[in-house]
Amino acid sequence: MPDQMHQCMSRCLFPWATSAACVVVLLATAVGAAAAAETIRVDCAEVLGEIRPLHGVNGGPLVQGETTDLSRYWREAGIPITRLHDCEWPLPDVVDLHAVFPRPEADPQDPASYRFALTDEYLRAIIDSGATVVYRLGESIEHSRHKQYVHAPADYDRWAAACLGIIRHYNDGWADGFRYNIRYWEIWNEPENRPAMWSGSDEDYYRLYTTAARAIKSRYPELQVGGPAVGATGELDGQRWRPTEFLEGFLRWVGERNAPLDFFSWHTYTDDPYLYVRKARAIRQWLDDRGFAHTKIHLNEWNYLPRNDWTPMLLQGEPERRQAWFETIGGAEGAAFTACVLIHLQDAPVDVANYYSGDVNPFGLFNRYGVPRKTYYAMRAFGQLQQTPMRVRADGGAPGRTAVCAGVNADRNRVAVLVANLRHAEERITLQLVNPPWGGATGWTVRRLDARENLAAVAAGDSGAGAMHLECEIPAPGVLLVEFRPAASAARSRQ
Repeated sequence: MPDQMHQCMSRCLFPWATSAACVVVLLATAVGAAAAAETIRVDCAEVLGEIRPLHGVNGGPLVQGETTDLSRYWREAGIPITRLHDCEWPLPDVVDLHAVFPRPEADPQDPASYRFALTDEYLRAIIDSGATVVYRLGESIEHSRHKQYVHAPADYDRWAAACLGIIRHYNDGWADGFRYNIRYWEIWNEPENRPAMWSGSDEDYYRLYTTAARAIKSRYPELQVGGPAVGATGELDGQRWRPTEFLEGFLRWVGERNAPLDFFSWHTYTDDPYLYVRKARAIRQWLDDRGFAHTKIHLNEWNYLPRNDWTPMLLQGEPERRQAWFETIGGAEGAAFTACVLIHLQDAPVDVANYYSGDVNPFGLFNRYGVPRKTYYAMRAFGQLQQTPMRVRADGGAPGRTAVCAGVNADRNRVAVLVANLRHAEERITLQLVNPPWGGATGWTVRRLDARENLAAVAAGDSGAGAMHLECEIPAPGVLLVEFRPAASAARSRQ
């Protein structure tokens, strides 16, 4: 080993970790070093744009009848936006139309017709956490045999008027309300998912959507209205999209009636993190081809689906298999998948994204006791990356297996690199950093998320001035968050 490499290693704060976790080498001496199979090159001089805050979620932080508050964790992860769907599932008493406007025959103009109190506290916690809101107007999913609320309303105009009452309360201060300036309002959820989400016909939903969307935009033209929050989206045919008949009918109905569609929302659960990029690009083209070029795209339900198999969670599923399935979703495998998706989405035509979910739901970032799962730490790692929002060129990774994203902060005294390995067999990477935005020595810290660690610092140290590289281990499934700073400030941050 060259003497200069020994000198670099001697400055590590965690010398026990250097051989197994990370070794730093100056590029000038790298010729003699063992080459890693996977090489990632970060060029701080080439700014590509902004790292978009796409780590939104579903649900809120105040849960389980206000006995569990996850707000501290939300703030630490910098959750930017949440979609209000399946809130307090499976027995929702907030957000849903039946919870807020319990008597469908009541007068929507009368504040006494509404029951806002519980939803007020639910939204207050979200806003106080720093997140904004996509308010889903409608009902949560009903897996029970007997459906109570997922039916077409008897009076579409009255239903739309009740939606306006909710908007007035949370945006205009009506009925002792608030001025939250909630921008996004979504009409229903997965109306093609029958009978769990909708008992009516395609046309019944189309009528509901156009009635409510027109009412909202007529009263509040500045708001964004969208849907249909579809789960069964269709199929990819190469790069082209083959939508379902429901979706073709929806766009045709909306277009023929010149109804507003500010955003198109869709869902996908998969084990391929790059599928979201391929789908989003195809959906963008599909919308453009049908005259909806100005409609934004919301991917507002997504999560890991191990082996693309839903059966473990179904009623006939075996309890042990169901438990293992949910543990996989929330564990290191799900965390690596989550980080891959958030990175891949940076290059997808997606305007808003919401992981399902950010609460104690079985799919959530927390267990039923409010303890963060591995997937929470993937969100937190991305939140820390987002604190260096100027995206710089990062070459490397293999779509669907590994992913990398890097950023520089506005003061140009911090660089962060997020690397996710979902299923690449090679456990070592060479992380090359060139053109750091400061002169002098560089300090670095490597944090790891895997089956054992939750973003723990596994290695740290200083290097000389100029370009450098790190030899790091990242067994699949795993995530690395590597931070670089000028050596003096890096030393202070470790104290």
